[in-house]
Amino acid sequence: MDNMDNSPETPTMTRSQILFAMAVTAIVLLIIAKIWMYALSVSIVPLNLSFPNLLLGVGIGAAITLTSSLIYEFWAEYRKSADVYLEMVLKPLEMPDLIWLGLLPGISEELLFRGVALPGLGMNAIAVAISSIVFGSLHMFNLQQWRYALWAMAIGVCLGTMTLLTGSLFPAIVAHVLTNSVSGLIWKLKLKKGNIKVD
Repeated sequence: MDNMDNSPETPTMTRSQILFAMAVTAIVLLIIAKIWMYALSVSIVPLNLSFPNLLLGVGIGAAITLTSSLIYEFWAEYRKSADVYLEMVLKPLEMPDLIWLGLLPGISEELLFRGVALPGLGMNAIAVAISSIVFGSLHMFNLQQWRYALWAMAIGVCLGTMTLLTGSLFPAIVAHVLTNSVSGLIWKLKLKKGNIKVD
């Protein structure tokens, strides 16, 4: 007989389904950004490609990844919350897929949440707060993931503040891509070594 307890189960998806879902989500976010820009005449935050912005993005991405790893190691409740989400998204993926895990959300989410939402909401601290709350909420598929969503909100505040201070979207994109890819790699390596127990 099937297990009939009331504990929430992690949705199971295949590698193809995860990659497809990432691609569709990226396209949907880009469409929302484009509609917002067109409907409300919002100008996107410029990329301002430069070496200093690249270095800033790498530095912030490394700091976020390190902080995330420390929170994961020392806050057991956060670790449980994160593992449910990460198991669903990362477990089916192969190592080369981590490139897409970095690029698809890193570019599409930054274009919407920092590139369009910040100027669309006023390019100020309130805009950072609102966009970060929505950004974090999208990382929670049930109420038990509130700790993981809270950390995503904090990252949103960090990336939004960096975008406000630099006037450039490039550092946030670099930081987001790096954080997703490296954090995903760390989690996959821990899973492979047996340091993470998942069902």
